[in-house]
Order: sequence, then C-alpha cells, then structure tokens
Amino acid sequence: MSLKQEFELLRRVPFFAEIEASKLKLLAFMSERVGFDPGKNLVRQGDQADAAYLIIDGRAEVILETPSGPVVVATLGANEIVGEMGILGNVPRAATVRAKDRVIALRISKEPFMRMVREFPNMAVSIMQELAHRVELTNNQLSAALAELKKLRETAGIAA
Repeated sequence: MSLKQEFELLRRVPFFAEIEASKLKLLAFMSERVGFDPGKNLVRQGDQADAAYLIIDGRAEVILETPSGPVVVATLGANEIVGEMGILGNVPRAATVRAKDRVIALRISKEPFMRMVREFPNMAVSIMQELAHRVELTNNQLSAALAELKKLRETAGIAA
C-alpha cells in the first residue's frame, strides 16, 4: 500500500478529517501497515498502550476478560480505530481486540497520535464525541443486561 493510499484511508476517518493534508501525510508516513490472522490479538487487555490501530480491512472483536470468562462487547470493521483510549488516558488496555478474520490495520504510534491531538483541537473534540458515544452504548447495554437479570431473578423468585 502506498503512502498516498494510507493518507486517503486516514482522511476518511472522522478523527482525522480536519487535519491539514501535509500533517496527515506525515502521520501516514510515520504509521506502519500490519496484518493479523484470525484469532490473533491486535491488543491485549492489561498491556501498556503504545499505539492505536486504524482497521483498513477485516473485522476485529473487542473482548472484555471477566471473572466468568471473556465477553465480546463489540465488533469493529474498516475505517474504525481502536486503542486510542489507552493512549489518551495513559492507562493499560481496557480490552483485548482480536482479529475475527484477516485484519489489515495501520498502526499509529503513541507520540505521532498525541502530537495530532495536541495540534488539532477539532481532532480532540471528535475523539471525545466518539468516546462519549461508546460510553452511551455501553450504558445502554449495561442497562439492558441489568433489566434482564432483574427479570430472571423475579422469574426464579430470587430477591435482588
């Protein structure tokens, strides 16, 4: 894949839409194209966050390790980015992301990613909006799961 193609891919992602072309080309140049076979991890829950990944092709599952086993909480596809939360918060990975089928991604190291966030406030706003959207979806899932649990308890005659 050429630098021009990687630039075009980045330009399609809402996070990067407002970044001037020369800076986006530099980000594309500083990024690395990587591939993951089905079942391979892009990132692992608990690991240190060192990069974000823009999925170019394929699908990946976001998996939370819980006391009762792994739970798939989302499936990501082309033009979606993963791993940015750990970079922004400077915290370990919150989830494992595993290739569901062959995944081709653009690996964006922490420093270039953070430089773009600092230089382009619109990018920071886009990221905050996306993260707020993800929190809303998670809250909705949690609310539905809790309602289902309450219903099951009532059916079984178990006190909450």
